[in-house]
Amino acid sequence: DAVKLAAQHEVPVIPFGVGSSLEGHLLAVQGGISLDLGRMNKVLRVNAEDLTVTVQAGVTRKQLNEEIRHTGLFFPIDPGADATIGGMSATRASGTNAVRYGTMRENVLGLTVVTASGEVVRTGTRARKSSAGYDLTRLFVGSEGTLGVMTEITLKLYPLPEAISAAVCHFPSVDAAVRTTIQTIQLGVPIARCELLDVHAIRALNAHDSLGLREQPL
Repeated sequence: DAVKLAAQHEVPVIPFGVGSSLEGHLLAVQGGISLDLGRMNKVLRVNAEDLTVTVQAGVTRKQLNEEIRHTGLFFPIDPGADATIGGMSATRASGTNAVRYGTMRENVLGLTVVTASGEVVRTGTRARKSSAGYDLTRLFVGSEGTLGVMTEITLKLYPLPEAISAAVCHFPSVDAAVRTTIQTIQLGVPIARCELLDVHAIRALNAHDSLGLREQPL
C-alpha cells in the first residue's frame, strides 16, 4: 500500500536494511520515503533436503546462519558487515568467500518483489535446474533497490565444511601472489576464501593496529 501511494504521488521509495552498503543508493537525493525492512526478519522456510531457505528481507546474514546451524548447513556469502539478505541481494554482495561459493547472483534462487507500481511479483523457483521464461531474478539482484522492494528471498545453502585451515602467505610482488592464486585454483585445491593485501594496505594495518606484519603483498 505504501508503494502504491508513493507511485500515485510520484514520491521516491528507498528500501533500507541496516545501512552497511557503500554504494550510496540509500541517499535520498530527491527526497522520498525510506522504507525500513528491518522488522521483516523471519526465516520462513528451511528446506534442508534440497539445500534451500526462504527468508524475509530483513533477516541478517549472522541471524540466518545461527537459525540454520542445527541443520549442518550454512549460507556462505560474507560481505564483512552483518548485512540483511535483502540488502545483500539488492547490491549483489560478494566477499572473500566468492572464490568458492560465488556472489549473491549465483545464490539467489527466487524473490518476492513489490514493483514500483505496487504489484507483487514472484520470480524463480526452488528448482536448481530451470531454463523457462525470463530470468527476472537476475534482473532484480544487483538493481540497488531501483526496480522494486524485495520482501522475500530464496537462497542456496551449503554443507558446513568438516575442517577449516587458514594461512597467511607473503609474496615478493602482487603479480606473484595473483599467479599463485590462479595456479592453486587450477590445481583444484578447494580454497573457500582468498583476499589480497598490497604493501600500502599492510602499512595502513600496521599503523592502525600495531600488527608488525612484514610489508610485502600478502
